[in-house]
Amino acid sequence: MCAPTWANGADEGDKVVRITLVTPAVNAALRQVRFDDAPPDPSAARRAEAAAGSLPRHDISLTAPSERCRSTATALGLDAAVEKGLRDLDVGRWRGRSLDEVGRRAPEEVAAWLADPAAAPHGGESLLELLDRVGGWLEGRAGHEESVLAVADPPVVRAALVHALGVPAPAFWRLDAAPLTATELSGRSGRWNLRCGRPLTAAE
Repeated sequence: MCAPTWANGADEGDKVVRITLVTPAVNAALRQVRFDDAPPDPSAARRAEAAAGSLPRHDISLTAPSERCRSTATALGLDAAVEKGLRDLDVGRWRGRSLDEVGRRAPEEVAAWLADPAAAPHGGESLLELLDRVGGWLEGRAGHEESVLAVADPPVVRAALVHALGVPAPAFWRLDAAPLTATELSGRSGRWNLRCGRPLTAAE
């Protein structure tokens, strides 16, 4: 479990929003650390189907626009609406390439991207822009007394953790969001508690 940003002390009348972010089932792009999108592997999709019964209760189901997230949501039995605010990190001209490939062709650009949260040498989104976008989405849900289940790409889940914990932007690179795991956030007045990385398992 991640260390919480708060425990008690919020006004008793404040509304609590509960958000569960589920990472998509694995595919070749995730295994190879490639900036690409594709449906989950067939075996991973079957694991998602088997894990559908382990999802928490929720009022609203959402999915990021990526194919791997939409396909995972379907495999989990969700009638999920597409939420553009949860779209994956935009890596611009790096799309379709692996991190190793980009590192060989443009090592200085990769080094700048990893060292400077404001850098976007690929022409897409910087890390700071991703954090601002995901943080804004989270805070936009705060104050609504509802439970949300959303399938989201690993960078979005990691950005949500950085925002909720209030840690510096470079901590993003030290976080992991394994496939088919649930990160649970509960928020009251813009403060968040976390429960991280619970594996989704086949229902017994």
